[in-house]
Amino acid sequence: MQIVAVETSVVSLPFDMGGPYTAFAGVPWTHMQILLVRVETADGYVGWGEAFGHVAIPVTKAALEGVVAPLVIGRSSGDIASLSASILHAVHLLGRNGAYVYAYSGIEIALWDIAAQRASVPLHRYLGGDGTRTRLPAYASLLNYGTPELVAKNTAAAAALGYRHFKLHETTTDTVDAAITAANGGAIMLDVNCAWSVDRSCEMADRLLDRHMMWLEEPVWPPEDCAGLARVRARGIPISAGENVAGNFGFEALIAAKALDYAQPSVTKIGGIGEMLRVIDTCKRHGVKVAPHSPYFGPGLIATMHICAALIADPLVEILWLDMEANPFDPWVRIADGHVQLPPGPGLGCVPDPAVIERYRVGTKCRITK
Repeated sequence: MQIVAVETSVVSLPFDMGGPYTAFAGVPWTHMQILLVRVETADGYVGWGEAFGHVAIPVTKAALEGVVAPLVIGRSSGDIASLSASILHAVHLLGRNGAYVYAYSGIEIALWDIAAQRASVPLHRYLGGDGTRTRLPAYASLLNYGTPELVAKNTAAAAALGYRHFKLHETTTDTVDAAITAANGGAIMLDVNCAWSVDRSCEMADRLLDRHMMWLEEPVWPPEDCAGLARVRARGIPISAGENVAGNFGFEALIAAKALDYAQPSVTKIGGIGEMLRVIDTCKRHGVKVAPHSPYFGPGLIATMHICAALIADPLVEILWLDMEANPFDPWVRIADGHVQLPPGPGLGCVPDPAVIERYRVGTKCRITK
């Protein structure tokens, strides 16, 4: 059935991060912004997706409205794989990673939502899950605080809410030690967001090895330095990476270089659910664990939950550690006792609250039709 409309809107949700606000790509980060993508088909189905952005949302939104959405209008919603191949090839000269792929990711997630709705099953069942896993463990993805005191405070607060896994966004051993103490036996991961050279990463991996962390995430700049990342992994600490990878072939390169213990594809960045499935299949064939990247609070997070329930052997859902004033997808984006609960309905299983969207919308809603 034909795609007849694509609609975009952005909500901006105030939040408390448990410490002083920081900058994201040089921009003060005081609100969680979500770029929502609504797709309609000729037979009346509506699906919801999310396109990655944060402070780059204006760029992703422009790519979606100006180029990507017009390419899908009038196309069949049924064969998602063929549509993805066509659209991503059409925009490949504009970048194999970045705004145009992010934009299509939002549409693609919405199409999977529609496909599962048509089948009258939740997305995790449509993806092949047996339906038994509807409550999944989550880990608290703490933000950057810069001091051991704030790291300890927020780690302890997350532990009090039932989390047993904690990811830091820090770059020093004293903050890691503070989290280890506050976690009271919980597992610690460290994401440094590509902060170090290969030599510095190797040095830090040696210093961190006796902390017995679950993983060290993206230590090396630039992130596509597979050989450099493999050198760090050889020091003995488990390595995670992948949120910046361009598609399944990027993960194959990391695996071939023996650079990876945990693959971290991001559904709102990589091209959507179909590409996530290819990455998961590749990782299964090579014995690499998958821990999807999901620091968002809309359809991208909910789609990730469904993927984890259906296809990940030992699922662990990433939840950003912040307290939002409101969210159009409450309560499904909240944790309880360290776990997330899948929505029960067909497709993604839930729809956003229109009153919350209207209250927190920024900019103009855009509707693209033929």
